Amino acid sequence: MYKILKAGQLAANIYEMVVDAPRVAKRCLPGQFIIAKADEVGERIPLTICDYDREAGTITIVFQPIGASTEKFAQLKTGDSFRDFVGPLGQPSELCLESSLEETKKKRILFVAGGVGTAPVYPQAKWLYEHGIEADVIIGAKTKDLVIMEDKFKSVCGNLYITTDDGSYGRSGMVTKVIEDLHEKEGKSYDHCVAIGPMIMMKFCCLTTKKYNLKTIVSMNPIMVDGTGMCGACRVMVGDEVKFACVDGPEFDGHLIDFDAAMKRQAMYKTEEGRKLLEFREGKTHHGGCGNCGGDK
Repeated sequence: MYKILKAGQLAANIYEMVVDAPRVAKRCLPGQFIIAKADEVGERIPLTICDYDREAGTITIVFQPIGASTEKFAQLKTGDSFRDFVGPLGQPSELCLESSLEETKKKRILFVAGGVGTAPVYPQAKWLYEHGIEADVIIGAKTKDLVIMEDKFKSVCGNLYITTDDGSYGRSGMVTKVIEDLHEKEGKSYDHCVAIGPMIMMKFCCLTTKKYNLKTIVSMNPIMVDGTGMCGACRVMVGDEVKFACVDGPEFDGHLIDFDAAMKRQAMYKTEEGRKLLEFREGKTHHGGCGNCGGDK
């Protein structure tokens, strides 16, 4: 059992929990995720790590209830426990590797965070700050009430730009408008961008950054289901290669992803008939990572 040391809300329908998970905290890096399970019969839910404290042995997760299992998570209180809390899983962010730190220090980095996708951006910005790199961060939300983690970002980034769709806080408009304004009106330029948020947001971020020849990494966490590569849900084409978000990612080069195809496939996967059709069409590449079906080759 994994005890919940702190449970609360960051905004309407956005929840934060600090979980006692020392083995996960000891080894995780920004960009990786965990799989949580509320009880013996609960669904396995993959969630990107929002923060970690190696000394305290804790992992922070942030989530938005979208189904029965995450709704059950939202009802858990401080002192309750998760039945399972497995990780770290997936590949770390390429920016947050000691082996490439000297190259990373030469880059001008921009993070673009949308909605609950703000949470997995934070550990990357924090890791960079702790290693002497101050990245710029854009946080986008529909309204002021849905802006999360503002104070935490202020302490770990160079410049923080907040924008709301309705103009109720910060700048007015989508995150893509801020990217354009920074480049075209405010004299900014970047070498590397990381955009995390809803699929549609990441799609238009990539369309925008292409105009500036700005390498953009996205997280395909939104299409993950079982987190092991065996269900086939997170199969995605990255250029002409078959990848699985939970095994090979969750982060990929956004300019190589056909977001329209990925979103269409995601919708198909939600029905039993759609899953069967995808499995038939994709054959042995429908699965990946289990080592038995060939989908990981």
